[in-house]
Amino acid sequence: MSYFKQHVFICTNQRSDGRASCEDHGASELRAYLKKRVKEEGLNGPGGLRVNSAGCLDRCALGPVMVVYPNETWYRYHSKEDIDEIFESHLKNGEKVQHLRISPKYD
Repeated sequence: MSYFKQHVFICTNQRSDGRASCEDHGASELRAYLKKRVKEEGLNGPGGLRVNSAGCLDRCALGPVMVVYPNETWYRYHSKEDIDEIFESHLKNGEKVQHLRISPKYD
């Protein structure tokens, strides 16, 4: 049994060399929004959900991106509405949001 039921890693990387970064698209703000939603629903903590910032997940060109474990499900998102859909469908109800998914394989 895992310590957390699901662990969400959100890239909040900001590159300084001019290449695309998830933070260019407001990743930190959207991460904070998801953390707030999880806490408001009482789903945070041991046995529940954990939302973490991650350094570069090496997918910034697709960004912003997140990955959900243990499902190994990768998403790209652009708005609070996308975050709400991932939260309600996948994190709460176990239904992957197909139109926001990206391949877990190297592109």
